[in-house]
Amino acid sequence: MNYIVLDLEWNQSGMGKEKEADEPSFEIIEIGAVKLNQDLAKVSEFNEVIKPQIYHEMHPITGKMLHVRMEELEQGGIFTLVMHKFLAWCGQEEYRFCTWGMLDLTELQKNMKYYGMEPLANGPIPFYDVQKLFGIVFDDRKNRRSLEYAIDFLKIPKDVPFHRAFSDAYYTARVMALIYDDSLFQYISFDVYHPPKSRDEEIKKQFDTYMKYISREFADKTGAFDDKEVVSSKCYLCRRNLRKKVKWFTINGKNYYCVAYCEKHGYLKGKIRIRKSDAGGYYIVKTTRFITKEEADLLAQRKLHSKELRKKRRVEKYKRCD
Repeated sequence: MNYIVLDLEWNQSGMGKEKEADEPSFEIIEIGAVKLNQDLAKVSEFNEVIKPQIYHEMHPITGKMLHVRMEELEQGGIFTLVMHKFLAWCGQEEYRFCTWGMLDLTELQKNMKYYGMEPLANGPIPFYDVQKLFGIVFDDRKNRRSLEYAIDFLKIPKDVPFHRAFSDAYYTARVMALIYDDSLFQYISFDVYHPPKSRDEEIKKQFDTYMKYISREFADKTGAFDDKEVVSSKCYLCRRNLRKKVKWFTINGKNYYCVAYCEKHGYLKGKIRIRKSDAGGYYIVKTTRFITKEEADLLAQRKLHSKELRKKRRVEKYKRCD
């Protein structure tokens, strides 16, 4: 298994150009990558700038962050040629992408779709989010730190500038090599630009402290919540279906919560996040984890508060219409 440590730089629409409906919000202008072998030793490097085809002026914020000028980009290859070169460089041997954060693979696939290229995969892509791994090791999972913070924390020499695709891939690879631990690599992440196509392809992944479920795509939110697997509460240790102490509720219409109880293992918190796919449908990311009774009681209070807020809004709406 090789590891492709990937970083992208992208530009976006400025004041002078309105985004067309089929255009990606972010146009990739540079691909940088480092290939590591199974021992996390560097094998080779990839670094290419891309000639802009969509946004021909640098967005002010992008221009301030990146050490690149439009004149340099004009000397690059077009996206499809650079992408074919990159995939050839990745090679035929099995590999897994690694990135700092969660966005790169999604934006890469959006650009590939815009140019009519074959997708990287027909479903979710497993990858390692090195930012997440760093947080697990050094931050008790509580924060998502910047790459430069990690470099300073680990006392890695800053021998190349930040905010270019290759340099950020290079530093990410250095962090990954330093925090390497066999147990750490259970924490696989999934890019879900292409959701699972069927129930058989749905993802159910158990980690040491929680369970993650990624559903297939549904036509609408109602269809998702009509699905028994989506709304079920199962103890991921003893595999039993559990009765809910607090039924599913939401405060913002995007995240939903519930509490169930396992007589053997205790209180189980469920969290559902609704995600809209690029095709216009909806899929569900559900996590379940064990919590204390105090945390369960707090969620019950949040549900009551949410109910009171909804009631208040209905009364106010009725008064405005009266």
